[in-house]
Amino acid sequence: MNYASSRSFRFSGLVGRSAIVLAVAAVVAGCSVTPKPLEKEDVLNRVKEDTARMYVDQTPISGPISMEEAVARALRYNLDYRLKRMESALAMGLTQYASHDMLPQLVASAGYRDRSNYSGGTSIGIVDRIESDRPTSSDERSRNLRGIAFSWNALDFGVSYYRAQQQGDQFLIAEERRRKVVQNLLQDVRAAYWRALGAQRLTVQADEILERAQLALARSREAETQRVIPPGVALAYQRALLDATSLLNQRRQDLEFAKRELAALMNVPPGVDFTVAEAQEPVLPAAPRDVTQLEELALMQRPELREEDLRKRITAAEARKQVLGMLPGISLNLGRQYDSNRFLFSNSWTEGGISIAWNLMRLAALPAMKEAQKFQEQTDEARRMALSMAILTQTRIGAERYRMALEDFKLADQAAQVDRRLADFTRASVTARLDSELEAIRTQARSVLGAYQRANAYANAHIAFGRLYNTLGFDPIADDFEGNDLAQLTQRVREHLQATEKDAFALSSNLFGRAPGVALQVTGIADPVQQVRITALAKEFLARHHIESDEQDGIPLELSFETGDRLGLERAAWTLRLKDSAGTVRQEARFATTMPQNARRSVLESSLVAALNANLSDVKNWFEQY
Repeated sequence: MNYASSRSFRFSGLVGRSAIVLAVAAVVAGCSVTPKPLEKEDVLNRVKEDTARMYVDQTPISGPISMEEAVARALRYNLDYRLKRMESALAMGLTQYASHDMLPQLVASAGYRDRSNYSGGTSIGIVDRIESDRPTSSDERSRNLRGIAFSWNALDFGVSYYRAQQQGDQFLIAEERRRKVVQNLLQDVRAAYWRALGAQRLTVQADEILERAQLALARSREAETQRVIPPGVALAYQRALLDATSLLNQRRQDLEFAKRELAALMNVPPGVDFTVAEAQEPVLPAAPRDVTQLEELALMQRPELREEDLRKRITAAEARKQVLGMLPGISLNLGRQYDSNRFLFSNSWTEGGISIAWNLMRLAALPAMKEAQKFQEQTDEARRMALSMAILTQTRIGAERYRMALEDFKLADQAAQVDRRLADFTRASVTARLDSELEAIRTQARSVLGAYQRANAYANAHIAFGRLYNTLGFDPIADDFEGNDLAQLTQRVREHLQATEKDAFALSSNLFGRAPGVALQVTGIADPVQQVRITALAKEFLARHHIESDEQDGIPLELSFETGDRLGLERAAWTLRLKDSAGTVRQEARFATTMPQNARRSVLESSLVAALNANLSDVKNWFEQY
């Protein structure tokens, strides 16, 4: 077979293969895609799988649910919180992935090439213009290619750097949203728990009094028919009794719905019943007085504003990224290549280079880009200012709502006591007369209603406190609880709630690291036993106000006691000195008093507590400013 016939054969084979490919493409293109509706079986399988996965790996309820366990179960099993946790994990994964974009490219390649004929051609002399009519080729028709190349673009590196920063801020935004969900969970569980407990406490009494009220209504109507009681008195009594039972039913339903809300917050499976653990009603903290400091805390700690701070950083990174994109790009490349072509002089070689490229037309967009960045910054600032104003308003309204809720609870408590005493009095003085017995039933219904109103008012006060606590952006628990089991998490929540009851609004932020400890030193006490007692008393007092002791790395705080005799009395004084690591006094406060000579130990200890109480706000400010 000569060269021409061989080339003709290869060309016809190529044409045949191309025709087959075109035919297959035409058949595929002609196939129409018809929408396929969901099958009922598929939907039912999805429902079964989702329902089973909703309640997987949950600790069964084995007893009454306390407030602390309810919060712990919500933190571990609530689906909204699980979603936010997954979003944070996704954002962290994207952050790690974005950081790899800054690495240079290292590309390995391999391939095979085949032609139906030889490449090549004739040539002409550049100087003598003599044309060669003999075709030549320096490429084989079939050959193998391999190579590995390293390349790095400075412009791409800069853009990837800022993109990774932005993705890191997106992860922090996801964390702030997760914090918000945790804060809302504590608020919702607090509200549902106390309302459900109030309903549970009064269920038996309510059922009994409703049954008696229905009987009393029937007897009243019978007495009215038989003219035992004047019609006007009977109708007025019936109306009062119906009003009381209607309000009782309404209050009862409102409180009982809270148990269903609590079950949903804890992600309790359907059909699982539980009871709310009895709990002693803690004393509600006093309403805050210094609302200005609360506003500062809210502006510092609220997740929404911290998210806006992160968005500001994202906007700044976006501006730098856009400016960087207008600069010239410098590319470096280095690679090792191999070609199996036997006509080559060298089948393997190393190649490298550097290049610079600059799209000058993009410079024309620089003024528009700067203007857009300016408007974006102004928009971010306006949104942040509007949100800050809304948070300030929420703080003031929350403080006022809590104060009013405390007043409402006091009134409801007093009214409930009066209703209970009136019911006891009416029950004790009931006679054989029908109207007397009916009046006793009415007053007892009113007493149960008053108890419901008191329980509702107490729950509302807790709700108002939780809303204010949430408005300030306090975290109900540190973020390191993911590894705790249910029992450990319950204990941590219990410790947090107890600390909250002691000092509801510690006026310091919990987001900027651990508060500094104190290295306490007591001087001026000669008796070593008394000095140990005084030191322990001072540490206990400071710990109650969230100032922990740290003898190794704490801030030095000296408590110095001085006395002087005068007319049978001792002029005593406590001096508080805050020092730095070099021993220099940074802050000082003094508290003077008098005590009898040779006073008992309790008098000395009382004077110390009085000195610490008098200067507590100053001491807290010292540590915040240290």
